[in-house]
Amino acid sequence: MPAPKTPQVAVTTEPQRAAHGRRRHLRRTAALWLLLACLPPAAGAVDEAFLTDADRALLVEAVEAAYELDLYNARCRNDQSGRRTENLNKELVSRYRMTVLDVLDDLFPEGYYRSARERMQEDFLTRLREMGGCAGAKTAGLRDELGARYDAAMEQVGERS
Repeated sequence: MPAPKTPQVAVTTEPQRAAHGRRRHLRRTAALWLLLACLPPAAGAVDEAFLTDADRALLVEAVEAAYELDLYNARCRNDQSGRRTENLNKELVSRYRMTVLDVLDDLFPEGYYRSARERMQEDFLTRLREMGGCAGAKTAGLRDELGARYDAAMEQVGERS
């Protein structure tokens, strides 16, 4: 009687597994690019006919309020999250189909998001210096003032659509 056959186990080596992982990654990447190629092209960041002057002013105010509050939190509270700007970004995307960067590029007088951010940061740091640094700002209630400004702007953005 012949001996029972033992099941054959495929032994893969480390290079074989790595090659398989690379092929799988390439297939996924190719599928993603194919999907993106099928999507319609995005319209301009800001549709000028869609936004009134009041909307433009509101969006600029909201971005400034969020950015200043995030700067305060980063500088005086060691909170680097940028949470207010991210929350505003989500709101803008859902209501206006635009991002904070679109607002900075298209609606701010500087016309370029880095220049707008630099100006807002310089203005904020000058204000903070005049108040006596973080200690003076805390005493003066700057956090509450910035928070109220941000909340009011977010409420107005939420009301318009």
